[in-house]
Amino acid sequence: MIAIPANTRPLDGPPPRLTAPAGATDCHIHLYPPGFPSRPGGPAIAELGTVEDYRRVQQRLGLERVVVTQSNAYQQDNGALLASLDRLGETARGVAAVTPETPSTQLRDWHDRGVRGARVMNLPGGAVTHADMPAVERRIRPFGWHLMVQFNGRHLDTYRDGLERLEGDYIIDHIGKFMPPVPADDYRVDAIVRLLDRGNAWFKICGGYEASVTGGPDYADVGAIARRIIRHAPERVIWGSNWPHVGVPRAEYPDDAEQLDILLDWADAEARQRILVDNPAALYGFE
Repeated sequence: MIAIPANTRPLDGPPPRLTAPAGATDCHIHLYPPGFPSRPGGPAIAELGTVEDYRRVQQRLGLERVVVTQSNAYQQDNGALLASLDRLGETARGVAAVTPETPSTQLRDWHDRGVRGARVMNLPGGAVTHADMPAVERRIRPFGWHLMVQFNGRHLDTYRDGLERLEGDYIIDHIGKFMPPVPADDYRVDAIVRLLDRGNAWFKICGGYEASVTGGPDYADVGAIARRIIRHAPERVIWGSNWPHVGVPRAEYPDDAEQLDILLDWADAEARQRILVDNPAALYGFE
């Protein structure tokens, strides 16, 4: 087995300007523990990202809860995710790669270990795509899980009918991942607003740097979309750091405190309480 280098990403630094409320949740990270190589079809793992590494980032940001998302590197092998959840304990939840063939007995075991969602990725490297989304939703429905769905928001017309047919909860990931960003009054942002109004869609503020053209620390272009959604439906929005920001050149590596601080500009105090605490607690079953 090829050894994966230890983490060299910055884990510490000045605290964020935002003082996180009690119970604040990071709803999107990935972990790369030792002993779990990448799987065929997935991107290579450049270096580890361990529970201990993330605990330092979590402490810096003042967060208490976390949701670990299955990495594309592992494709449909959830071993690294489950091992990480076992170590993180009750303050963590997970989003796994689920296929139409995943046995219910396996889903029950994963549920008991903290999994609460299934990832659907319609971008290169995705392990489970939109084509399997209806069947996956039927598999996870008895457990009360949600779908986490990522796609290029510019292609929303391709996916909207499928999303409207979903009966359970689902998350529109990464600020809609418009690549490149569109104006906040674009018809596809209008469509996301209508999806949220149906009552089973959620919207995640996460990884703005991946799509933004204007860049940080304010990400004005994707920020305009985020502000509109937060104003319209603050009760349907969550936030994630997207740590450890894989695929980003080190020279462009985002500051984790800045990723949290954007909420100071995009949401008022009441909305931040919902985004960081109340909404994740409802969606993921945190006590």
